[in-house]
Amino acid sequence: MNGNVFLATYLIGLREGLEATLVVTILVAFLVKSDLRSRLPYVWSGVGVAAALSVGFAALLQFTSANLEFQRQELFEAVTSIVAVVFVTWMIFWMRRAARSIAGDLRARLGAAIQLGPLAVVLTAFLAVAREGLETALIFFATVQGAASGWSVVAIVSGIATSILLGFLMYRSALRINLTRFFTWTGVLLVLVAAGILKYGVHDLQEAGILPGLTTSAFDITGTLDPTTWYAELLRGMFNITPAPTVLETVAWVGYAVPVLVLFLFRRPPSPAARTTPATVAPPAPVGDGGSSQPA
Repeated sequence: MNGNVFLATYLIGLREGLEATLVVTILVAFLVKSDLRSRLPYVWSGVGVAAALSVGFAALLQFTSANLEFQRQELFEAVTSIVAVVFVTWMIFWMRRAARSIAGDLRARLGAAIQLGPLAVVLTAFLAVAREGLETALIFFATVQGAASGWSVVAIVSGIATSILLGFLMYRSALRINLTRFFTWTGVLLVLVAAGILKYGVHDLQEAGILPGLTTSAFDITGTLDPTTWYAELLRGMFNITPAPTVLETVAWVGYAVPVLVLFLFRRPPSPAARTTPATVAPPAPVGDGGSSQPA
């Protein structure tokens, strides 16, 4: 995928990074407010291993793709694109449903892990962060595959760095963010980014000879949307909207984006079930809520 992918990649880094940052913030706040600071190194160990695993997974995807012959490379990139779309879709709906209960769940799991021992604490932090990290690596690869420049790496690092800064400021009570609104808007943008990734996956399947119609355009508005303009580059980089897509690419983009956006924006998430699981350590002061404006 060539073109300007900076904004799309920055958004992925910011959104996924903030989810991971909120998880770490909840775990750290729980230990601090429970006077269990001695367990903090175990949490950071789990976070570090999860981050290393995510970077390694991204490198493995890139290495595998670079060492395949053309047709298999196209098929590999198509599969990773489709898997990334599935993860993005699952992630935005899961985050909306679980936002109100994620803080309580994490506190309960960490409280139980503390009773089991240091390795359990490391594993809890690792599992909580690794999921976000692996998702980020997969979506990042699907978004920037084939990009010729290193700006995509700069973009995702900038997005993650921004999320860490926001998380730190929220932890220090220096910043308040309406997380429900933030995840709603970024969720809408990610649905459009995912539609572009799916369109790219369909294009790869056509180039691999799995799907027909590589030369059959649905329309051609090259005369109206000049591909050399900055806004055409922005649309292609963010959402993979191109002036002359194939019929199957168009069907995939519209067939995914429209129903998913309707479900995401107009279908209310189910009310969270009342949770009665007691903490297994001394009850800490509230450390926030994933759907509130203040995580700690």
